Amino acid sequence: MYSVKDILNIEVAPALGCTEPVAIALGAAAAAGALPQGEIISIEVSLDPNIYKNGMAVSIPGSGGLSGLDTAAALGAFGGNPELKLEVLESVSAAAVSQAKAFLAADKVEVKLLPDQRGIYIRTVVRTATDSAQSIIQDIHDNIVSLSLNDLELLTANTDLEANKSGSGPLAELEEWLKRLNLNQLLELLDNLDAEDRKFIEEGVTVNLRLADYGLKHGSGLGIGKTLERLVRQRMITRDMILDARILTSSASDARMDGVKLPAMSSAGSGNHGLTAILPIWAVKDYVECDHDTVIEAIALSHILTAYVKAHTGRLSAICGCSIAAGAGAAAGITYLLGGDVQHIAGAIKNMTQDLAGVICDGAKAGCSLKLATAAGAATQAALFSLQGVYVKATDGIIGMSPEQTMQNVGTLSTQGMIETDRTILSIMLDKKFNL
Repeated sequence: MYSVKDILNIEVAPALGCTEPVAIALGAAAAAGALPQGEIISIEVSLDPNIYKNGMAVSIPGSGGLSGLDTAAALGAFGGNPELKLEVLESVSAAAVSQAKAFLAADKVEVKLLPDQRGIYIRTVVRTATDSAQSIIQDIHDNIVSLSLNDLELLTANTDLEANKSGSGPLAELEEWLKRLNLNQLLELLDNLDAEDRKFIEEGVTVNLRLADYGLKHGSGLGIGKTLERLVRQRMITRDMILDARILTSSASDARMDGVKLPAMSSAGSGNHGLTAILPIWAVKDYVECDHDTVIEAIALSHILTAYVKAHTGRLSAICGCSIAAGAGAAAGITYLLGGDVQHIAGAIKNMTQDLAGVICDGAKAGCSLKLATAAGAATQAALFSLQGVYVKATDGIIGMSPEQTMQNVGTLSTQGMIETDRTILSIMLDKKFNL
């Protein structure tokens, strides 16, 4: 039996930078750290299609605006600290950036796509003239299941290793448990929030607000949040709770996608999911009468629903998880914050699914801020509509009789129906990359 604390411990964590290039950097840092002293002469990284797709174009924190799968590996190998996990790049110095640039210029990083590999998979081999170290990350962005030096396994004493390799590790077991719950049972998990859980959720708010504040101040990335705020000042659009949710969420994504060296509190393995799950609720609270405990509970519910949807869709897919997973979480949380009951929350989830189920994931990049702005606004609208008795019926499209069935249908769409779509998206991106 799991609890809300387990969901928070396994699914919610700080991450510095987009989690896909960060995971690549972590694998490289772990392999480099296993080597005896000696000059690194080559790095080889083999990736599943989704890690490859999501890490291609997004800026990397602390790199001075650099991007790329090979860059992430080089930065991790020369300056990353694997003990920091998803904050591995916090330790990257200017000297490490210079080393990585020189290494890349010498074409010493090889990145291979494993087209038939499903699920998260990153194999990194770092070599010196005399030694070779290999790390393998699987299923979760920071889940190092193998670390070897000259083919000698270094993690054999890790009791979680075999479980993680077999797909029966903590995340897999948590997801199987989550998928058996209904919406009422998910709501009941909030009754067990303790002071430690509430403090941790507040820390997530603080972390994500720092990104939003930076994005609003500097107009980072595409500057979606700052542009929306400017349009308000020019009286071209009117500020309301929907717009404030869009501004706060997109400005944080602007900063994060631009490689600002500030962490995000991630949810279900994604920093942008964490921004979407938390910040729309924080924006809406200023428009209603509510106590602080209710706000924290609404955010906890958002994390729970995000994890629930991701358990069905998989960690990475062709569907934008910010729209359909964290978006559903935010819609549920906002509905809870506004005093809705389980039926209202169910309606909000259905509204959100019908609205944004078709949004694709074409990798992490500056343009994600547009999608987060859309998701934040749509989540708020979905909640408001449901509270007014407006919600999509089961006769419509992929909407099920229940919210659980609706989210299961989204999972089927993601894991079965969108496989070829995912390949096509990556093919388009690769063609564009090599023809630029």
